[in-house]
Amino acid sequence: MPSLWIKDNFNYERSCMITCALSGVLANRQQCPAIPYTPEEYAAEAKRAYEAGAAVVHIHARKPDGSPSYDVADYKNIYDAIVAACPVIINFSTGAVGISTETKIAAVRALKPAIAALNMGSMNYAKYNQKKKSFVFELVFPNPFTEIISLVSQMKELGVKPEMECFDSGHICNSFPLIDMGLLVPPYQYSLIMGVLGGISPTVETLVQQVRLLPPRSDWEVIGISDDQWRMVAAAIALGGNVRVGLEDNFYVLPGVMAKSNGDLVAKAARMIRDQGREVAGIDECRNRLGLQHR
Repeated sequence: MPSLWIKDNFNYERSCMITCALSGVLANRQQCPAIPYTPEEYAAEAKRAYEAGAAVVHIHARKPDGSPSYDVADYKNIYDAIVAACPVIINFSTGAVGISTETKIAAVRALKPAIAALNMGSMNYAKYNQKKKSFVFELVFPNPFTEIISLVSQMKELGVKPEMECFDSGHICNSFPLIDMGLLVPPYQYSLIMGVLGGISPTVETLVQQVRLLPPRSDWEVIGISDDQWRMVAAAIALGGNVRVGLEDNFYVLPGVMAKSNGDLVAKAARMIRDQGREVAGIDECRNRLGLQHR
C-alpha cells in the first residue's frame, strides 16, 4: 500500500538523484586538502563522485592556483578533463557577486553543459560565529529579475536545463512569472538550499513547506550547508526528493571526520538512500527525468 501515500513532488518510491558540488568558490585547501584546483584534480574528483553514485557534478571553475575563475578557458579545461574521465552529467554555476551577466553566462554559451545553476533571488548572505559573537563575512547577493530573465532566456535558447537555486520561499515564488512567460518549461528542477544565514532555516518543517510550494512536474533536491547537511539529506530522501552533497557545501562525513574526497560524501549519501529503501538514480534516468539535451 505505500503508493497510496504518494503525492505530487513527494514521491519516495522513485529513485534518488545525487549531485556532487566538487569545490565551490570560497573553500580552500587550508580548510580541506581535498578541494580540487587543477583540471586534472577536478576530473579525479568527478570520477570518484561518479563511481560512488553521483549522476551530476556541479562546477565552479578555478585557476590552477585555486583562485576563483569565470574565464571560459578555465571552464573548458575542467569540462574537457571531466568528460575524458567519466560520463557524469555536468552542471555549471552562474552564481557570483560583482561580475556581469555576460560573464556569468559566457561558459554556458561556449560549452553548453546539460545543466546550469540559476539563482532565483537576491538576499543577505552571511556566516556568523556564535563563539566570537561576530560575523565571519556578510554581503548582499544580488539577483534581480532583469538578470534572472536574461540568464534563463539564454539557457532556453541553448537547450540548457536551469537548476533553480532557491534559498528561501520567495525564491520559489519568483519562478512562477517565468513559468507564466514560457521561459521555464517542465520538468522543472529546483534546488532548495538550507542553512545559509539570510535564507531559510534548515529544518524538516521548512523543507516540507518549500516542497509544497513547488509546481507539479518538479524534480527537487535539497542542499544542506555545513553541519546541517546530513539531517537535511535524510529528510529529503524520506520525502521523495533528490540530494546534493560535496565539498562546496560540507567537509565532514561524520562530526570531526573530514572527507578525503568528494567520493566519500557521495558514498555516504548513497548508503542513506539505500537504507531508506530507495535506489540511486543512474545517469540515463536523470537525463530522461530532467529532459536534458547536452552533456
